[in-house]
Amino acid sequence: MRIYSLVSLLLFTLISTGQPAETTMADSFDLLNSPYDELNPVLSPDGKTLYVTIANHPGNAGGKKDPGDIWYAVLNENNQWSAPIHGGPSLNNRGFNGVAGFSATTGNMFLLSHYDPAGTPRTQGIAVTKPTGNGWSTPENIVIPYFQNKAATLGGYVTPDEHVFVFSAETYGTRGVEDLYVSVKGSDGKWKEPKNLGSVINTQFQELYPTLSADGMTLYFSSNGRKGFGSFDIYSSSRLDDSWTNWSEPVNMGPAINTEGRDLFYHDYPAQDFALYTSTKNSDGYGDVKMYRRSHSPRNPQDTASVAAIVPIQPTAVPANSVRVYGKVLNAKTNEFIPASITFIHASETQGATSTVNNGYTVTVPSVNDYTVKIEASGYVSSLEKLSITTYEMKELEMNFKLQPVEIGTTVNLKNVLFEQGKTMLLPSSFDELDMVISFLKTNPNVKIELAGHTDNRGIPAQNVKLSQARVDKVKDYLISKGIDKKRISGKGYGGAIPIASNDSEDTRQLNRRVEFIIKKL
Repeated sequence: MRIYSLVSLLLFTLISTGQPAETTMADSFDLLNSPYDELNPVLSPDGKTLYVTIANHPGNAGGKKDPGDIWYAVLNENNQWSAPIHGGPSLNNRGFNGVAGFSATTGNMFLLSHYDPAGTPRTQGIAVTKPTGNGWSTPENIVIPYFQNKAATLGGYVTPDEHVFVFSAETYGTRGVEDLYVSVKGSDGKWKEPKNLGSVINTQFQELYPTLSADGMTLYFSSNGRKGFGSFDIYSSSRLDDSWTNWSEPVNMGPAINTEGRDLFYHDYPAQDFALYTSTKNSDGYGDVKMYRRSHSPRNPQDTASVAAIVPIQPTAVPANSVRVYGKVLNAKTNEFIPASITFIHASETQGATSTVNNGYTVTVPSVNDYTVKIEASGYVSSLEKLSITTYEMKELEMNFKLQPVEIGTTVNLKNVLFEQGKTMLLPSSFDELDMVISFLKTNPNVKIELAGHTDNRGIPAQNVKLSQARVDKVKDYLISKGIDKKRISGKGYGGAIPIASNDSEDTRQLNRRVEFIIKKL
């Protein structure tokens, strides 16, 4: 049992008087919040319109399976937000749609994700739309070099001066599932290649939905990779220089904001003296929009962070020294939820779970272990992921997975297939994933694949092609040795001709050194 002094308890009483604004404006969001999942609240520059993404609403462009459309509410004379109004077809498609921010000079609205004329969902960048007097113009996609996001949604924030975009994404080289990145607009008006914010900010778990303070020096984000009050807590960190990789240690925003639920999408509005965010605590369904008023709290929300040291974390039903892992499995092409089987493997021990379309999966595994996670579903290419749990403090972890459908043209990156540097010798860690490829080919006896080998751009191009071809041959030989007919496998080494990332740093060069397979025939 933890013992707290009277001084500590009095300090908690004084510090924790800051409350979300619902305690003084109890019904201001009554019409806006619903049984559906409210996400990403963003206030218009004039403070009179609140844009919010609502997931799985039957009125969305893709219906109840739609991961999120942009809706908006209007502030009335009674200081209450109206019921949400759908943003219309120009802002919404069957994918995840959200507002990233507004231009201070033009009033243009920045949108999360690219927009395809055919309405195909994409999460590969940002777009901009202009006010037309009676709505918004057709979004124009913005090009960010080497931008890639493998997650089902894209979260982020564009500063009012239109020069900085901070965002969360799952991409090659992330430290966890999603990491935080920044892209800065250069003097030539073009956006630069995204930069990872570094290990002070990013953990091996999930960092999501970043925003910045008005001066651009304070980063706000949500994470499930740190000791907190619930599954996702909101944190802040100070930027220490212009490198965008040098940060102060993140600080928990404290119990006035964070709960035992999921607290996400923190947006700071100092001119209005409040912040907006979403929480599943005491919500109408999933996430609800909440307001944090500074006038009822310490001036700096970080002042409440010290409470975390004296307030016990909310009790959970998770056994001691264990982690409850939960989530869903998605079709990588459509982002629809699919049924799948998931197996957590540690040494000779395995724990399995079944993921359903409606409820996903839940499994409890021992802490401080390294796991190989195998995800399998009928009609999809199986996937192998790694999970390393290094702390006993973590009690819950959300892990969502994407599987590629079995169809012609599907490209699968064998990210765990690695070689000795400059050689063709496979590292021992490669064989688990190669064995999954063998299992896939045996389960689908009519499938034919092409192996593709890639290097970075260092060295002599002809030698890079030769090395990549030799590595492809090594992989092919292994598959054949395990009973796969050689007529079903072709292979080609491309050298450094097809990069998926910049070759300017070692972190990104290693992403270009890869082996893939492409389904050529069913």
